[in-house]
Amino acid sequence: MTLLNLNMIFSLLTSFLIAFLAVPKLIYFAEKLRLLDDGGDRASHKGATPFFGGIAIFTGIICSLLFWAEIENIQYILVSILIVFILGLIDDLREITAFKKLIGQIIATLALIFLGDLHIDSMHGVLGVYDLPVWIGSLFTIFVVIVITNGFNLIDGIDGLAGGFGLISSFSFGVIALTMGQSDMAIIAFTLTGALLGFLKYNFYPARIFMGDTGSLVVGMTLSILAINCIKHGLVSENYNLPDIGPFLAISFLSIPLFDSLRVFIVRSLKGNGPLSAGRDHIHHALLDLDYGHKYTSLILCAFSVFLILGSYFLLEYNVNVSIAVLAGVSYLILFIPFYILKAKSKE
Repeated sequence: MTLLNLNMIFSLLTSFLIAFLAVPKLIYFAEKLRLLDDGGDRASHKGATPFFGGIAIFTGIICSLLFWAEIENIQYILVSILIVFILGLIDDLREITAFKKLIGQIIATLALIFLGDLHIDSMHGVLGVYDLPVWIGSLFTIFVVIVITNGFNLIDGIDGLAGGFGLISSFSFGVIALTMGQSDMAIIAFTLTGALLGFLKYNFYPARIFMGDTGSLVVGMTLSILAINCIKHGLVSENYNLPDIGPFLAISFLSIPLFDSLRVFIVRSLKGNGPLSAGRDHIHHALLDLDYGHKYTSLILCAFSVFLILGSYFLLEYNVNVSIAVLAGVSYLILFIPFYILKAKSKE
């Protein structure tokens, strides 16, 4: 077993143990200080539940990276994650406006672009576009981070769902980075996987703690970093030479959160509502209304995510536009079914 593989395993185990041991302490202090989510009219849970699980996820990630990663190579990535962590923590404590959160995410992304030199410089043939000018590539990188980060924030609606999606996505990005010999990105990916594993022990139904905006922003930003790296480098190794497949891989690893968020934005805009306005129109709300409950709704959607990722393997050799179109079509078919069943039941 190579040193790289050992570092992956140890990074995952370290973040897992730290998150796993930190969550009970957070639950204790949150309950003692009454830092609880009491739910509301749109909430899908009952009772008061601590919502600072993101602190355990962040702590697991940072401590593991300090142990196992080459810090000089990822120092600005850590800065970006730290910025969104502070942003989410403030939001969980006193609730800041969406505009301020957006500004914070942009600042974190600018640190990635101009200090970490991590940005999208090509579309790799998506819609016929290849190389991007620096300023357009920078704007597109900001857009990608905002979409992914807020997509995970929006999907964090029921027990274990955002954590489950994050775990599946981070593991998938980790496998690609490991295949390509990208040690830094692989360690970041598997560190997030481990932290989410430790957190899900307490977040899966019935949840004893939520990740809060602190967690969803940290997870979303970390996955954005992995997605940008994947888009930038594609899949090039001893067995594969697919430099232009990166956009397709990134979309497939994040398919359900991305396509569901896009569907919700379009539906709300057509109804004249703000795309970021509150509502119960996500895919997990539809499954809850079909009486699947938190546990089976999360399991069903995570199973669909795994199905789409495994299925994407058979589309690697096709043109990137064809692959994305097929993935989008299958994803929206999956997302459409629960709403169709609900509509049919309402007519009955």
